[in-house]
Amino acid sequence: MEEHTIVLIVGAGPAGLATAACLAQFSIPYVIMEREDCSASLWRNRAYDRLKLHLAKEFCELPHMSYPADAPTYIPKDQFLKYLDSYIERFDIHPKYNTDIKSCTYDEGKECWISLVCDAVTSRVVRYKSKFLVVASGENSAANIPVIPGLHDFAGETIHSSLYKSGTAYSGKNALVVGCGNSGMEIAYDLATHGANTSIVVRSQVHIMTKEIIRLGMTLVQHTPVNAVDDLLVRMSKVLFGDLSKHGIVRPETGPLLLKEQAGRSAVIDVGTVGLIKKGTIKVLRNISKINGNVVEFEDKKESSFDVIVFATGYKSMANTWLKNGEGMLNNDGLQKKEFPNHWKGANGL
Repeated sequence: MEEHTIVLIVGAGPAGLATAACLAQFSIPYVIMEREDCSASLWRNRAYDRLKLHLAKEFCELPHMSYPADAPTYIPKDQFLKYLDSYIERFDIHPKYNTDIKSCTYDEGKECWISLVCDAVTSRVVRYKSKFLVVASGENSAANIPVIPGLHDFAGETIHSSLYKSGTAYSGKNALVVGCGNSGMEIAYDLATHGANTSIVVRSQVHIMTKEIIRLGMTLVQHTPVNAVDDLLVRMSKVLFGDLSKHGIVRPETGPLLLKEQAGRSAVIDVGTVGLIKKGTIKVLRNISKINGNVVEFEDKKESSFDVIVFATGYKSMANTWLKNGEGMLNNDGLQKKEFPNHWKGANGL
């Protein structure tokens, strides 16, 4: 079976939904498909209970629809999902759920994208022709767990952060969080406040900020050079948190906003984790070298036993597994090659 459309959107997360709404404003035909059975599946199915948007609401609105006037500055997960549902209804967006794209190739002769998609429910394969292709499947497609000697024989529980909901079940247990991004730091806080004996592996340099500092920075950077704004944010962070290197947390040389722009690495928004680290409630550990039973050995040769390991080690994009002829826009990791503000546009309507 073959179908035609002007624009094919792959992914019904916030980016895909926003694209659909903008196309609808200009009456441009599109098809939006999603491999999961719902929109924004990362938020609905793979987010922990206490999650809120880390950025102020004015930076997180989708096009053509503001949040309700009484919405809090930092939107909780459930309210964000209600906003997305209202957005879908308002712009009459009808994603094709349970639809997985298998391959997509640009046909030079016909000057169109040829996409093969499969309905996961009926197993029916459809061939789409489209003039434009929008990759909105996100950077967070597949859970990434590092290769660690002995991990498969770990005697305790191992989970990825995408499956973590709450620390309630881990009270009194020895818990290790691997990864010091926003998810890792917030999960460590959640575990500790629920009574788990919590440690966190800090594998890389990281900026620690508050949501208010980042909000100020994102406001200022619209009118002020990013280097000047970054310098201010780092100074404010130093005053607020002090020297965290003695606690095992080292700040990168590149400023937080520039680092996000260049490398896609976000600053960590502190939810109280730093205070618990300073108190010794949460222990900061070096990278893991190997695991033996329930004993974890670290690069500094220290050893500790754990009941659970939570891997907050991020995700990887799967776009390169199905997208062919996308080399001009995506690198080998499926992430954008080009820098802002031209990072979004590839060749031949990609």
